[in-house]
Amino acid sequence: MKKTATRLADGRELIYYDARDDAVRDAVDQRPLDPISTRSEVRHDRLLGDDVAVASHRQGRTYLPPADECPLCPSRDGRLSEIPASDYDVAVFENRFPSLAGDAGRCEVVCFTSDHNASFADLTAEQAALVLDAWTDRTAELARLPSVEQVFCFENRGREIGVTLGHPHGQIYGYPFPTPRTRLMLRSLAEHRERTGRNLFDDVVADERSDGRRVVLDGEHWTAFVPYAAHWPYEVHLYPKRRVPDLTALDDGARTEFPQLYLEFLKRFDRIFGEGEPPTPYIAAWHQAPFTADDRDDFALHLELFTIRRTSGKLKFLAGSESGMNVFINDVPPEAAAERLREVASK
Repeated sequence: MKKTATRLADGRELIYYDARDDAVRDAVDQRPLDPISTRSEVRHDRLLGDDVAVASHRQGRTYLPPADECPLCPSRDGRLSEIPASDYDVAVFENRFPSLAGDAGRCEVVCFTSDHNASFADLTAEQAALVLDAWTDRTAELARLPSVEQVFCFENRGREIGVTLGHPHGQIYGYPFPTPRTRLMLRSLAEHRERTGRNLFDDVVADERSDGRRVVLDGEHWTAFVPYAAHWPYEVHLYPKRRVPDLTALDDGARTEFPQLYLEFLKRFDRIFGEGEPPTPYIAAWHQAPFTADDRDDFALHLELFTIRRTSGKLKFLAGSESGMNVFINDVPPEAAAERLREVASK
């Protein structure tokens, strides 16, 4: 992998990740952009004990532009975009409309490919491996920022999820605090260790593998399963068999096997609802340990992949119970979801 860092016209950082060591990335951003100005702040909710980012500047962000005006495509034929090069493998840049910025963290955009009409599932294993390299490098780089406590790499796919740009891309959030979801995991982890003397993540994975009914795929270095108490209609958790706290700690075997397994899961998601259905909307989310957590090495890196589509043509909406009280009601039994995800395996 070759990494080339540069700056956009308004001062934001742009990093190219190339599979070839001889790639040259010297194109200059020619756009007449003013220096970036954000109004992001983090406010603490005293009742719930969590934090809310307030970012009013995001109201003006680009929304579903036509393909010939996509800001994530390469700059070609006189049309200038966020990426000055005429082509690229993987590109990462600071978000122009960040939810978190400055002392309140950092937000980046990850462009998986220059092909506007592709999706992550269309990538080759080599291209997916390069994206993994980029996620890993950005995790290591953001860990050095004093304003970042936890790094979250994720992809939203589909308008139903709220995607505003159709180009295949994801995002990276550098939070200035451990997220509420992670704090809950850490609390459960500590309680389980005090009660049993064992690691909760290890026990969860071992229990799923022993039961077997919800296991979707069991590789040499990774295990994937629908969790016993899945929140979403179709939800898969992917764990490396050697527990590590974040992407930077993955060994070579896990890094080599991941692209093929992950691409297989994404293809299965698109086949869940049968032929002729539109692409399945999903969220793919990497859970990594906060950098200063006391029990950081006990945390288990894992990826959660889920869709809000519950059946053909119908979405799972977060209504009263979910949004109002955070009590999820799942219409699809996890065992049935796992069976379906095994049925649609690639031949």
